[in-house]
Amino acid sequence: MATVMLNGTPVSVGGRFPRVGDIAHSFMLVDTQLQDVPLSKFWGQRKLIAIVPSLDAAIGLTIARRLEALAYDVDNVVVMIVSVDTPYALSRIASTEGFRKIHLLSTLRGRDFHKDYGVMITDIPLSGLMTTALITLDVNDEVLFAELVKDINSEPNYQDALAPLQPATHEL
Repeated sequence: MATVMLNGTPVSVGGRFPRVGDIAHSFMLVDTQLQDVPLSKFWGQRKLIAIVPSLDAAIGLTIARRLEALAYDVDNVVVMIVSVDTPYALSRIASTEGFRKIHLLSTLRGRDFHKDYGVMITDIPLSGLMTTALITLDVNDEVLFAELVKDINSEPNYQDALAPLQPATHEL
């Protein structure tokens, strides 16, 4: 079990957070149209998965806005934001914010995601929510980067998450 912070207070997080080199767990999440979305839908594409407590929370919306902007700068990368929000709330936020590049996904019918990805807050009153995290996967769903953000209300390290997705530079 991991511990993260929220406003200076330790919060317990259950499950096993992915490590670099792991193969990501499959999942079944729900999009803004109430359609099931498995991880396999994005097979053959590189993936950036942000996990947030809620898009109605300031940190969730900040991360979504930042990744929406970054998504225009990287090729062949699917950007997903996963939260416990209902698909209706995600649809409202996507419309209000004008999100076009990121996939907003709900754990509505995918509650195993919390535990499988090691982001399940176990302490009351926050149990049921997920902590903040960022994971980068290659085309075969191998974990290239994984950050369980130390403070729920802090942004992840976007640069380090994007680094494995950048083309290698060769010096002559």
